[in-house]
Amino acid sequence: MKMKSLFTVSCLAMACLSAGAQETYEFQNTKLSDEKRIDALMEELTLDEKITLLGSDLAVPRLGILPCRHHEGLHGLALGGPSGWGGHKMVDGKRVATDLPTTIFPQSYGLGATWDTDLLRKVGEQASIEARYYMQRPDDKRTALVMRAPNADLARDPRWGRTEESFGEDAFLTARLTVANIEGLQGDDPRYWRTAALMKHFLANSNEDRRDSTSSNFDMRLFYEYYAYPFYKGITEGGSRAFMAAYNGWNGPAMCVHPCLKEITRDKWGNNGIICTDGGALRLLVSAHQAYPTMAEGAAAVVKATTGQFLDEYLPHIKEALEKGYLTEADIDEAIRGNLFVALKLGLLDGKDSADPYRHIGTDPNEVPPYEREEAKNLAREVTAKSVVLLKNSKNLLPLDASKLKKIAVIGPYADKIVQDWYSGTPAYEVTILDGVRNAVKGGQTEVLYAANNAIDEAVNAAREADVALVCVGNHPYGTRPDWFFCPVPSDGREAVDRKSLMLPDEDLLKQVYKANPNTILVLVSSFPYTINWSQENLPAILHITHCSQEQGNGLADVLFGKVNPSGHTTQTWVKDITDLPDMMDYDIRHGRTYMYYKGDVLYPFGYGLSYTTFDYRQIKSVKQSKDKVTVTVLVKNSGSRDGEEVVQLYASYPESKVERPMKQLRAFSKVPIAAGETKEVVLDIPKEDFAYWDEAQDKFVVEPGKVKLLIGASSADIRLEGEVNL
Repeated sequence: MKMKSLFTVSCLAMACLSAGAQETYEFQNTKLSDEKRIDALMEELTLDEKITLLGSDLAVPRLGILPCRHHEGLHGLALGGPSGWGGHKMVDGKRVATDLPTTIFPQSYGLGATWDTDLLRKVGEQASIEARYYMQRPDDKRTALVMRAPNADLARDPRWGRTEESFGEDAFLTARLTVANIEGLQGDDPRYWRTAALMKHFLANSNEDRRDSTSSNFDMRLFYEYYAYPFYKGITEGGSRAFMAAYNGWNGPAMCVHPCLKEITRDKWGNNGIICTDGGALRLLVSAHQAYPTMAEGAAAVVKATTGQFLDEYLPHIKEALEKGYLTEADIDEAIRGNLFVALKLGLLDGKDSADPYRHIGTDPNEVPPYEREEAKNLAREVTAKSVVLLKNSKNLLPLDASKLKKIAVIGPYADKIVQDWYSGTPAYEVTILDGVRNAVKGGQTEVLYAANNAIDEAVNAAREADVALVCVGNHPYGTRPDWFFCPVPSDGREAVDRKSLMLPDEDLLKQVYKANPNTILVLVSSFPYTINWSQENLPAILHITHCSQEQGNGLADVLFGKVNPSGHTTQTWVKDITDLPDMMDYDIRHGRTYMYYKGDVLYPFGYGLSYTTFDYRQIKSVKQSKDKVTVTVLVKNSGSRDGEEVVQLYASYPESKVERPMKQLRAFSKVPIAAGETKEVVLDIPKEDFAYWDEAQDKFVVEPGKVKLLIGASSADIRLEGEVNL
């Protein structure tokens, strides 16, 4: 009898939901303005529904608004991977994690190394199409369209355990790549988004050790000019209307309750969308930051800061906060309004007659899954090849000519293994470096030897027998097992663990292989820089590539064998020694961080990357100034024998400034294909506002009148041409 009554109640509930979904509500009227539609929806919501909307789901079942949660998507949609992101199904009554295939690109650190905004846009587009596909296909839906990407944090220190998630140390470069990735994720429709880009982690989250209780301390100039700049551009230019608050504090208050969330990001920048906590941040606000005596008071503070989504248990604490008067319904209204705006932009408030142009993706049962399409595979391969940074190439050992090689030795722990990091999904296939080399020499006479390590001299013997030895070494992205805080190798890092060393543990393996074969090439497969001083001094060739790409092997082989001319450039300063770095918790980068302020010798400077050809910077053809921008035209010639791509970089310095400014500061760049022997005009536009500094007294960016030096070259340390403009 009890079972029958439960069944009856369940059926009645489903009938009510279905009936509700068929009703027409004012908020579904797409002829109204966005604000009026949200006002209309707010009037329909009960208090319990408003409280439910403080979670990470945009659903309101009674009103026919379907579930819509978050996905991870830093370098492709994550539905599986080491952390099991996003995928579950019921098997024999139990909830079981599932790995659903998606297109997996290089880590964000590798995406940054491309210096290619068009590619970053395409990567975002691919991830968003796959998110829509899984959300809207008839069976086994993944109910999420909010993408936790891109990461707009800045890698101010190579010891940071999550360097792999960042585009690099420079605010300008990171901002350009952030904007491009957002545009790809959200699409170009003027009314609807394909997915919603939720940037991580606001603000200044670049230490992992004790991140749950530390404060990142710096002034308002560094806030506007450096740490917050990529987020600012992501909102005001990229169109993102969502970000995640970091665990740490800034000058004291924890970010999830910081007044700047409302006062700056909402009121000044216009983020009228989602602000969410990081996972478990409410609990840490009380237990680690010890900012509030009770969870109810902490929950109330989060909502009053206009943080409208909790990524942890919050319901009982919000209810207690309401009961005790710490919080009002009006406070909740203000916090969740942005969630509803994101739901509107995703087409979730339209009802069945939506004009959402992305609504058809995945609905055709005969549709080829996006990750199986050739264009997705080709894109992953192209991005991977363009992410490779050629750090050294003495005696032109590279590119390799397979017709002249009898044997190639492929050696090392990452030669035949692709490791997906903590924010990866599960690719439909993987091509390891060993696979890629074999593919590249297939059909020829070259034999490929393989040794995972030097047990019983296997690596040395393979190297001795070969014409060339490729040694593939680096870090493990999550310490070899996914346990939190587990990171047994001091030079490895991961979420929650900073690096304690910058030394490459496998440099001894390199020394042994090099002794056996002087034609030893280091393939550094890593999420961050190393102090590889011995390798730089002794080995003839060094390349850097990051983890994760499903086309890692083919992309790298395309570079090794000259099918693709390397064009990747560093996005971080590679120091020579860990003692060259300031204290980890010194967030004032003016004390010697990044290429802008570091005065010592470096291993590889910011913006550095070699090519198989040479580029001559012939002249600055013109410097023109209009009311709003400066336009610099540069003549660059490919003076070598191979077609290639050059990253033309323009830095500014301010010799007449009355305030402290960086020694040099990236203000424009362009990745340009130039055929062998061709001279191209490269046009670099710099909005005048990009020459500004933040004036704390005036509370705004100010462009100083006077001379600005224009430094143009192939890296921050390789300036080929100098000009100037008087603003």
